[in-house]
Amino acid sequence: MAGDGYKVDLSALDQVIRKLNGIIGDLGKANADTKSNTYLPPGALGTSVAGQCTTSGNTSGGRFEEAEALTSAHAEMKDYLESVVAHLESVMDDFGTKTKKAHGAYQDAEADTSNAMHGANQVSTSSSSSSSGIGAGSSAGSMSGV
Repeated sequence: MAGDGYKVDLSALDQVIRKLNGIIGDLGKANADTKSNTYLPPGALGTSVAGQCTTSGNTSGGRFEEAEALTSAHAEMKDYLESVVAHLESVMDDFGTKTKKAHGAYQDAEADTSNAMHGANQVSTSSSSSSSGIGAGSSAGSMSGV
């Protein structure tokens, strides 16, 4: 009946934790990239200066609205990407923390079960050997593989 329980593969949880740490490291690089490698200096797409559009070559005056719209869209997308990456980092960190806690809890439960089994074995061995001496060797031998 004891074989009907669930068994947790702690090495699989270790592997998940290692992979999560790799993902979190990659997200850290993505976070740095979204902040610094997507920088668009002011005027990079063109500017309007004193009635002249400097990028288009048109000197009839006016604003270069397309450059302003693109610069604004870039800034919005940059902010959005930074928030998405920050959210992903938060989710992965939370998942990693919970996975580590689960691993520790399963590891503790396994140690408690092992200690209980070995503790029960020592109690039964000492009580059987002190009572009559019959079967003491068989009781110790049956638990030696645990």
